[in-house]
Amino acid sequence: MKVEQIYTGCLAQGAYYIESNGEAAIIDPLREIKPYLQKAEKDQAQIKYVLETHFHADFVSGHVDLAKATGAQIVYGAAAQPNFAAYLAKDGEVLTVGNVTFQVLHTPGHTLESVTYLLKDETGKDFAIFTGDTLFIGDVGRPDLAAKSDLTQEQLAGMLYDSLRNKIMPLADEVLVYPAHGAGSACGKNMSKETFDTLGHQKQTNYALRADMTKEEFIKEVTDGLLPPPGYFPLNVQLNKQGYASIENVLTQGLQGLSPGALEALVNETGALVLDTRKAVDFSAGHIPNAINIGIDGSFAPWVGELIPDIQQPIVFISDAAREEEVVTRLARVGYDNTLGYLQGGMEAWQAAGKELETLASISAQEFAQRVKETSGVIVDVRKPSEFDAEHLEGAVNMPLSNLNEYLAEIPRDKTVFIHCAGGYRSMVAASILKARGFDNLVDVAGGFKAIAETDLPRTTFACSKA
Repeated sequence: MKVEQIYTGCLAQGAYYIESNGEAAIIDPLREIKPYLQKAEKDQAQIKYVLETHFHADFVSGHVDLAKATGAQIVYGAAAQPNFAAYLAKDGEVLTVGNVTFQVLHTPGHTLESVTYLLKDETGKDFAIFTGDTLFIGDVGRPDLAAKSDLTQEQLAGMLYDSLRNKIMPLADEVLVYPAHGAGSACGKNMSKETFDTLGHQKQTNYALRADMTKEEFIKEVTDGLLPPPGYFPLNVQLNKQGYASIENVLTQGLQGLSPGALEALVNETGALVLDTRKAVDFSAGHIPNAINIGIDGSFAPWVGELIPDIQQPIVFISDAAREEEVVTRLARVGYDNTLGYLQGGMEAWQAAGKELETLASISAQEFAQRVKETSGVIVDVRKPSEFDAEHLEGAVNMPLSNLNEYLAEIPRDKTVFIHCAGGYRSMVAASILKARGFDNLVDVAGGFKAIAETDLPRTTFACSKA
């Protein structure tokens, strides 16, 4: 038996490849299916099942393409209602893969159709549970994401409590827990950076698995402090439920090289968003007018989903050389399939064509510390409220990047606006959005709060964040 976790850090997502005696199962696969096909080919194994724990909200699964490519059967729990051929497994039903088995455990709560797969080894011993978003390391799935459910989040949280107590916690302590997500995912509140653990250790350390916890206490703790989910979540659920275009077709369309003139014409014709995926420092030095900077080297796909509300939005992009396929793939992972091409030759080609170029001021923390003392400017902190509450510059205003558009009326146009985040990634994203909205008094603080903390600017007293 081979069990392999395939973890994608930028999405904080774990997919799984399990092989035994020439047969394999894939659990919660990502959109691009080549890695799974290559693993099966290497093992000379036939992919028999694509096991889905639920309809995912934060990414588009590869289940449909994988089934088409291999003939594998897509499996969901009995409460799922997909718009494509799939096997709906009953609670307690057993599926065989080579010499091992998976027992399907219905574990509603995160969503109504959520299931956990209990893997038993060749001897029939419980080996691991693949919990999807039911149980994370250090946390549990949020109960407010069920698509088109008439139940309240409190009612779903109550179902989650029962699922954990009746289906998961009675299992042996040595059983391994393999969740669908880790730290950084918006599917939970406070997940651990660890990507797997023993169930016994989780019973000792996970707040939601306390032995003496009442259902009322569980509901209160699980629902307390939930931030609104990203706007693209329900759209991804629908894609996962209804099906989607082949990833190969998406790549073919998105990987069309465009000359500067062709890109300009396409933007004018379609209203495409110009997405610059380069590093903040490169964007600052020169970019296409009205382009938005979301760097590929950060939490790229989640921020695209957070900040671009329409997954059908036409997109053209700028990237570093040889990273074009990575950009299109990562956009497709969260359902942004309408990528129309990229600037061939990058910004060098744009400049060589004599096209208009814009810049955005970015200064060091040391220069910021000096200028803010001499200028009647405004300091905008675009970190999350929990980060801001933990510690911030005195006089700074918190305008979280995730809902920056709600603060536009509060941002002055007659004063210098200094923008910072924690490390410099989010601040340039925010600055690019504001610049595209017509603000021209913006200064990004490179290095963010981490660098600012090394200056003598006064800060609030540090308070440990609860989120």
